[in-house]
Amino acid sequence: MSSNAYANTVIVVGNDGLGHGDDTLRRKVIGTYFRTLFESGNLPRAILFYTRGVLLSADDSPCLAELKALSDAGVPLIICRTCLEYFNLMDRVAVGEIGNMLNVIEAQGAAEKVITL
Repeated sequence: MSSNAYANTVIVVGNDGLGHGDDTLRRKVIGTYFRTLFESGNLPRAILFYTRGVLLSADDSPCLAELKALSDAGVPLIICRTCLEYFNLMDRVAVGEIGNMLNVIEAQGAAEKVITL
């Protein structure tokens, strides 16, 4: 059994897809990223969502199943309250825990590595 290379890593999601260009493709690719992350067993210490990244926590997220799998596996998904309020999504959060910037800063400070998507 291999060790978890991401055990002390925090992933920051600041957008509702990966890369630039076509929105449909960007959203498909981020779903593939989360699914592959889960399947690899290299689960991060936490995944933090802010700005447009919070859209991925909503009930119509294109990667809701993948995020639920990560959450069910014990990965904390911390969603920025200010950003949820800005996008009027407080009542549509379907996965993760609502947090604040202090939670983000603490998670980043406790990590050995921070990956920004």
